[in-house]
Amino acid sequence: MKIIEVIADAAHHDTIRAIAEQLQVEDIWFGPQNEDGRIATRILTQPENRQKVLDALQTIFHNADNYHVLIIPLDTALPKPVEAKEQQEEEKTKEKERKKAAMMSTREEILAQVEKDALLDNNFILLVILSAIVAAIGLLENNLAVIVGAMVIAPLLGPNIAFSLGASLGEKELVLESLKSIFVGIMVAILFSIGIGLVWPGNFDSIELMSRTDVAYSGTAIALASGAAASLSLVSGTSSVLVGVMVAVALMPPAVTIGLMLSIGAYNDALGAGLLLAVNIVCINLSSKLVFLFRGIKPRTWLEAHKAKQSRLLYIGVWIIMLALLFFMIYLRQKTQS
Repeated sequence: MKIIEVIADAAHHDTIRAIAEQLQVEDIWFGPQNEDGRIATRILTQPENRQKVLDALQTIFHNADNYHVLIIPLDTALPKPVEAKEQQEEEKTKEKERKKAAMMSTREEILAQVEKDALLDNNFILLVILSAIVAAIGLLENNLAVIVGAMVIAPLLGPNIAFSLGASLGEKELVLESLKSIFVGIMVAILFSIGIGLVWPGNFDSIELMSRTDVAYSGTAIALASGAAASLSLVSGTSSVLVGVMVAVALMPPAVTIGLMLSIGAYNDALGAGLLLAVNIVCINLSSKLVFLFRGIKPRTWLEAHKAKQSRLLYIGVWIIMLALLFFMIYLRQKTQS
């Protein structure tokens, strides 16, 4: 369970209480009225009701000012609710559904998480630079452990998932911010890699480096599964799997490979690395968008949902077309090399 705290004008007192009674929350209590006329209300609710309560509150506060709705995590609640005997059998049948709902994050919680991951700031740029340096050294030295470390610290996965979520919810600002972060992050990684390639004294034929200059059809399955896993982890609240996804999907190594190959004039190998990077990006966005679609992640109001549905179908169609074009390019590349 979690606590939803509402800080709003006293005029909303009765409406908030009515919402709590209608949705049958576990408990509700009100604080004293402040000098500014606002009252802090706390609502204790089961996970399956949390999104309904938030949607109802946002409806009544749609045109209101000077209010806040906060979600407060709750580890333990005492005393535990005591059910009547006739309800015990019914509760047992609902136990699995409650456990599943308990892991689900609300739309607002997911948005708050991905907005932080998509933010283009100094920390994002610094992480891109550091991960690019680490990845370049690992690729040139043929050190897989170092390459894995670069994948973990690389921040490129977050903006891609944020882009998919923004399109699913019709959040244009999030979509634009995510696109900007993806573009800047990749360009910074490539430019720094070119610089490293120009000054690095070693050879450029290591196994790890050359393996990123080509792409196979099997790599698309890995990228699709990784994008779906990343999106599912956000929806279900199991963010611990994200580290594994970062390693599996590998956005930073191919971006760095592009720069390293450009620095020595190996344009064909740079093209192969570019195809690998493009396939990974397209697959992440396509699979994550499908996960958000099937898990019912959509805007709150009907009008917003209608607009988001149009953009969602458009984005899915565009990603499918792009993936088909990439497959065709991979086929042409393999045919010319054979």
